[in-house]
Amino acid sequence: MRGAAAAAFRTLQRGIPGPLRRRFAMDGASSNGSEPLPAPEGSPRAGETLISEGQATILFPSANEVFYNPVQGFNRDLTCAVLTEFARLLLQPKGIQVVIPGEDHADAGSPQPPEEGDGASAAPPRVAKAGEVCEGGLRVLEALAASGLRSIRFAKEVPGLRAVVANDCSARATDLIGRNVAFNGVGALVTPSMADARMLMYQCKADREPFDVIDLDPYGSPAHFLDAAVQAVSEGGLLCVTCTDMGVLAGNNAETSYSKYGAVSLKGKFCHEMALRIILHSLDRRANCYQRFIAPLLAVSADFYIRVFVRVFTGQAKVKASASKQALVYHCVGCGTHHLQRMGKATAHGNGFKYGAATGPPVGPTCEFCQQRHQLGGPIWAEPLHDVPFVQRVLAALERSPQRFQTQERMQGVLSSIAEELSDVPLYYTLEGLSSTVHCNTPSLLQFSSALLHAGYRVSLSHACRTAVKTDAPPAVLWDILRCWVRLHPVKRERLTDTSPAARILAVEPTLQASFAIRADANPSSRKRGLKRFPENPEAFWGPKARAKAGGGISPSLQEKRKQLQNKRTQRSQGADPEPSPCKRHKEGRCLQEGELPLAPPRPGTASCPH
Repeated sequence: MRGAAAAAFRTLQRGIPGPLRRRFAMDGASSNGSEPLPAPEGSPRAGETLISEGQATILFPSANEVFYNPVQGFNRDLTCAVLTEFARLLLQPKGIQVVIPGEDHADAGSPQPPEEGDGASAAPPRVAKAGEVCEGGLRVLEALAASGLRSIRFAKEVPGLRAVVANDCSARATDLIGRNVAFNGVGALVTPSMADARMLMYQCKADREPFDVIDLDPYGSPAHFLDAAVQAVSEGGLLCVTCTDMGVLAGNNAETSYSKYGAVSLKGKFCHEMALRIILHSLDRRANCYQRFIAPLLAVSADFYIRVFVRVFTGQAKVKASASKQALVYHCVGCGTHHLQRMGKATAHGNGFKYGAATGPPVGPTCEFCQQRHQLGGPIWAEPLHDVPFVQRVLAALERSPQRFQTQERMQGVLSSIAEELSDVPLYYTLEGLSSTVHCNTPSLLQFSSALLHAGYRVSLSHACRTAVKTDAPPAVLWDILRCWVRLHPVKRERLTDTSPAARILAVEPTLQASFAIRADANPSSRKRGLKRFPENPEAFWGPKARAKAGGGISPSLQEKRKQLQNKRTQRSQGADPEPSPCKRHKEGRCLQEGELPLAPPRPGTASCPH
């Protein structure tokens, strides 16, 4: 190991605990430290394939020994885009300019000019390019690297990086990372590591060598990594966290959600946004234990997972405000109306704030609209999910380099939708959810949004659901608009029971006369431009993959389960159609055949039954 690669390697290894350290020499030490690695080859070994994504090409075993999911390509593209703008944000005050190949530099951001009289005014600005070690740049940890694809993409596509640690606790995965790092020629930036991710982060905290960026993308829940991550990230550093346990976060297992994230999830129409707010609450709660707090930059719900990007800061005074940023959710089981109850309150007091307990609850014993009971969920993060100026920076960067990412169109659509969301309105309603409650046909998105705008309220869509409506209108206004809609499109009230939510809601006369005339501002810009906000899956079975296992392959139980569930509604049995069941008269001996007398005796088979 020589030159810059050796220097970067020695620097990074100081943050890795000795008992768990696995050293890799880029010129040939293997995963067990005794046998030399074979030289990088232009073609994969037997049982391996080449996978290309972005500017990286990796060797990957055909067996399921190391995890890889092509669905997460959007996740990795988005992370590279966010990390680039984060590097630009942090390095610009240091006089370092981040440069992307092919980017139009008209508005790319340049180092801040020094003030007059500054002795450093004569120093030329430094330029950070992708694939090069940047002195004073960012230290990045991919705590659960698997094949190392994400770390290699960081090294080849994100400028302004000083070092990247690609860590995994699997010896097979760490060996593969070392080979892929050498195969892509990024040994000067990327260092493989084999360690328990939590112990590695705790050790870096103890050694006072925090990472500027920590990326957590586990298989399933990241809950047991969060405590170490909020301590091991630097002041103002970036945490990137993925959750794929959406069954837990979306309300199917409320008790598991509480045990992992400290919040009860609800199975409501707003479950995907609530999942984002639960993980943000969990991150902030764990950071508060160490007098730290979070500032979300971006939170995305996509496909079968959620992804959040948050900065972590330290400040005892700011931590006191954390209780007022969390809220409980009261969700009616009948009509789906929801109310939020803040956990604390912050009151202006002189030049500062006075903090105390909030008062409540915001609802009575039963729902005021349908007299059904409430479910109690949360606490959840009740502050904005996104830093809109930062989102606009990422969007502007994508427009300056239109061919940079494979999922560029989807990224622009999702980020544009996020930039248009009402940031101060937690959760949302869905059109089908509201209309199904009163058993009426569904108004169009533009009609319902226009009615809210005519009534004097704000409204936006949501990136988390195609038919979502976010509005600052109270629930009473929403139901008044539905009552006015039912007047124009009547429902069969005789079919409604007196105690049903629909009957109780429609029994009240509306106090608001809604107008459904289409307004121009009801259609957001991203929708007018036809951006890809909710693209269709590019292929069948586009979703989660099986967990990697030693030796590869998929467990027989999982294979059998997949075989039973795939195409279960459309698949027919092999061979002839199944034999129809006999009619009731045939079983009773009263089925008349041609030429038979009435009351013929029953026959044992079904082939002779004409019915």
